[in-house]
Amino acid sequence: MGTTQYTQTFLVNTNEDEITPRKPSYKSDFSAPPPVKTPYDPLESLDDIPGIHYALELFLSSKMKESEDYCKENDVKRERLYFATGYGLIQCVKGLMSYEDEDLLAGIEHTKHGSAIATKHRKKAGSIASRLVSSFGGSIDAIKNMTAVERHAELVYAESLLAKALLGILYSGDWLAFIKEAFNMRNTISIYGTLLKYIRVMDAESLANDGPSEHPSIDIHFRSGVYLGNGVVSLVLSLMPSRLQSVVEIFGYRGDRSEALYLLYRPGGWSTGSVEPTVSAVEEGARRVICDMILLIFHLVLSSFTFDGVDIPMAQKIVDWNLKRYPDGVFFLFGAGRLSLIRSQPQRAIHYYTRAMEVQNQYRNLHLISYWEIATATLCLWDLESSVEAWKVLQNEATWSKAIYAYGMAVCLLELADVQDAGETKPSSNTNKVPRLSSKEMRAQATELMKKVPGLRQKIAGKSIPLEKFVARKARKFLSQGGRLMLPGLELAYLFLAIAHAPRNSVTEGQMLVEVRRASAVVEKANEDPEKYEHGSGYWDDVCLIKLLEGICLRYIAYPDPDAESDPSEEPAMSVEEAVRGSEEAFNDVFKYGPKIELDHFLVYSAHYELGRLSACRGDIETAKKHFHLILSGKPLENSLTVRTHAAMEALNKNTRL
Repeated sequence: MGTTQYTQTFLVNTNEDEITPRKPSYKSDFSAPPPVKTPYDPLESLDDIPGIHYALELFLSSKMKESEDYCKENDVKRERLYFATGYGLIQCVKGLMSYEDEDLLAGIEHTKHGSAIATKHRKKAGSIASRLVSSFGGSIDAIKNMTAVERHAELVYAESLLAKALLGILYSGDWLAFIKEAFNMRNTISIYGTLLKYIRVMDAESLANDGPSEHPSIDIHFRSGVYLGNGVVSLVLSLMPSRLQSVVEIFGYRGDRSEALYLLYRPGGWSTGSVEPTVSAVEEGARRVICDMILLIFHLVLSSFTFDGVDIPMAQKIVDWNLKRYPDGVFFLFGAGRLSLIRSQPQRAIHYYTRAMEVQNQYRNLHLISYWEIATATLCLWDLESSVEAWKVLQNEATWSKAIYAYGMAVCLLELADVQDAGETKPSSNTNKVPRLSSKEMRAQATELMKKVPGLRQKIAGKSIPLEKFVARKARKFLSQGGRLMLPGLELAYLFLAIAHAPRNSVTEGQMLVEVRRASAVVEKANEDPEKYEHGSGYWDDVCLIKLLEGICLRYIAYPDPDAESDPSEEPAMSVEEAVRGSEEAFNDVFKYGPKIELDHFLVYSAHYELGRLSACRGDIETAKKHFHLILSGKPLENSLTVRTHAAMEALNKNTRL
């Protein structure tokens, strides 16, 4: 992606003998910092937009400190509308990256300040009634009667409230604070909605008067901000569970996925019919690149939980174009890495994540995001030694989820110990040449980590993190079983979608199926008398987990993920029919032995989900729906499974590709 060569196009001048190179669409006009007028005049605050646009260019080019310094140097008094809020946005991103209390608090304070500065620039409401109307977005006529500066101030005010609410919810862990921030969100949604209605009314008036389709009085920066805000709000609402959507609809708010994506595509001029966007970097609004980033988060990250609207080819175009624009841009290198994972190219993903660490050393927490992704990518390759090294870095430095890091490192060590005891060797891409430990040493390290896992859990908005609940329960099971878990690394790989995004040869030749069959041989020895298996407990739990993982591996051999790009030289280890038959038999064994499970009852629900997905791949929609209904009518232990099942059912109803 980052190394593709592009053909230069030309424009012909009026003089036919002269040919002028056309500037590539991704090249901006910023060859130097734009001048910033001093002293500051609030009536000329929109003149600062090129400056904050330039600061954003620096930030996205991995020059974060330079971007911060530029903002501070040009707004010493912290009074400028766009510099105050732009700097607040940078602090907001820092807080979200580190998840440290001090960074979250700093982000909250800066967004509060941005909100206060925006309030000073907003149109002054005369009466108490008009102030109340203004606080919830006002009317179209009120927006029309504002100056351009006042309209931008409304937009910036809404953006500051949105950022502050997000940070406040993450920081507080308190339901009272949550309700307070939800009230601010309501205010934000109303303002954004009114500004969008204003744009549409003005555009309609322009067309009615035989003018252009976009009213010339509305600048591109304002448009991109309104499209961004409304797109994000509508997208978030569309991702809510249906029971919550029905609640917010009482207040007149509805999430429309198609509308949200349409609004987010508009600032860049993205369409399915062309490779390049119709809006160049020179012509764009200041918030256009943020729209692109939100689109990549949806297509490449949130696609783990939904199918509707996900468009990987579109994400490819957005990544490619922005990597030409920001070849050292850490955020778009992340996007390229995530895209490679979805394409089942984990080795290529690791290249991008490593590159993302090389291009900047200012924000260490951005390196930690790369390590998180590398931990998953190495699981796709079933390279457990390299995965251990990534988890170790996270365990030592990152603060987002210490429980998951400790558990991830522990289970990889346990899997490696099992491999070593079985006399098998495993390839590794680990170039750190860390001395290999004995299986006894690895088990000892894993045990110490497992002891810590339950106490490392944390909460967000007063709620436990589902994956942390899962790993804490598994750690307690490990300790109660005398230091034993069945295929814990492969189970974690399944939860992280590492099996789904693994190359076929990693599933077969790369040991995943080998591990499953080795484990299967262990439990089969106790088949005649399960009471003698590991002190008489956990036999059927282990049998069902093995069968579930076997069925999953065979399913992806039969039907790789739709967005995977398989190596044409790979020879399938078995026919589709053979893999499907084996997968169905394994899932049916889970159903057969499920009533005997002691603790891990979620395995039966997972088997129904996976068999439903397999049935959908085969075109048997009715059978797929039957399995999905069984999940939704029960009480599965893991919320993520419920979310994915709802998404799969919705995809079937809309004939969307699963």
